[in-house]
Amino acid sequence: MPIAVELVSPERVVFEADADVVIVRTTDGEIGFQAGHVPFVGVLAVGEVRVKLTDGSTVHIAVHRGFVEIADNQCAILSDVAELASDIDVARAQTAKATAEQALSADSDDADAAYDLRKANTRILVAGSA
Repeated sequence: MPIAVELVSPERVVFEADADVVIVRTTDGEIGFQAGHVPFVGVLAVGEVRVKLTDGSTVHIAVHRGFVEIADNQCAILSDVAELASDIDVARAQTAKATAEQALSADSDDADAAYDLRKANTRILVAGSA
């Protein structure tokens, strides 16, 4: 029995499909879901969502915070920003990474720059997974 996955950002439904496995990074660490998983609600960290589809392929998605909920073989992922690997502009992510690294070298306590660096690194990682 598959899990019905829906990933939603404020702008649109980013992804919908039936999956065998969904793996997300929460603020408590990485967690995976299969059919029959007990109900769960978690806070997403900046990271990669991996969705293994019923056809055996895997979809990689960059998410930047949000929530994940699973119940009754339905997985809802709500994220402030979500990008499919194929939609990521790697050059833009590399520029953002360089900018964040420069800001952190000037002020190692710059929380915004540290967050921007995590987002850029996640985008680069996810784009490379496609």
